[in-house]
Amino acid sequence: MYKEEITHYSECLSRDMHIMVYGHDGVPFLAFPTQDSLCHNYEEFGMINELSGYLEAGKIQYFVVDTIDKESWSEGDPDLGRRAWKQELYFRYIVDEAMPIILERTGGKLPMTTGCSLGANHAVLTLLRRPDLFSGCVALSGLYDSKYFFNGWMNETLYDNSPECFLPNMPADHPYINEYNQKQIIICVGQGAWEDDGIRSLRYLESVFREKGINAWCDFWGYDVNHDWPWWFKQMHYFLPFIFERWGIQ
Repeated sequence: MYKEEITHYSECLSRDMHIMVYGHDGVPFLAFPTQDSLCHNYEEFGMINELSGYLEAGKIQYFVVDTIDKESWSEGDPDLGRRAWKQELYFRYIVDEAMPIILERTGGKLPMTTGCSLGANHAVLTLLRRPDLFSGCVALSGLYDSKYFFNGWMNETLYDNSPECFLPNMPADHPYINEYNQKQIIICVGQGAWEDDGIRSLRYLESVFREKGINAWCDFWGYDVNHDWPWWFKQMHYFLPFIFERWGIQ
C-alpha cells in the first residue's frame, strides 16, 4: 500500500502540520481523527489496516490530517472565545491550505469528508460550510451541537462552527441546499454505549434535513452498537459499496 507523510507549514495556524496519505487512487477521503488526535490516528487504531484491501486495490485513498482539538474543542483553555477562534482558524487551514495539497494529489477529484466521534463533527461541519469543495461525507458517531463542548456558551464564531445552530437558520432558497443535494451525505450513529448524545444530535439534524429538503442518509444502528472503533470498522465496510456505486467503481 502506498503511504506517505506530508509535512507543511500552515500560515493560518503558525506551525507545521501533517497529512498522512494512504493508497494511490480511488475515492478520496479527507479523514479527521478522533478528539485531540493527530494524523496517525487512523493507522494507530486499526482503520487503515481494516480498509487495506480497498486501499491496495486503488478503490479508496485516505488523507488523514492533524487536529488542534486540544486548543479548541477540549477544555484546556478557560478563554472560550479564544477556543472558538482556534476552531475557526483550523477550518480555514483545512479549506485554504490542506485542500490544495489534497486536490493536487487527487488530480482534482473532490474528496468525501469522514471522521469518527469528534472527527465526524469536523466532517459534517466542513462539508456543510464548503460543499463546493467536497463530494459528500461519511460521519460516524458524531455530535453536531458545538455548545456541548463549550458548556452551553455560544458566540458568532462558534455559531458558524455548529451545524445544529446554523443549518436550521439557512434560508430555503440558499444555493448551498442545491449543492448539498448533489452530494452523498451519510451520517450514522449506534444506539449502544456512549451514543446517547450522538443519537439526540443526529435525530435533530435529521429533522432539519427533512425540513430543508436536504437528501441525507441518517442511519441509526442497533442497541448493541457502541461508540468505538470496532463498530466504525463495520460501518465503513457497510457504507463503502454504496459509495463505490455512486462513483462507478466495481
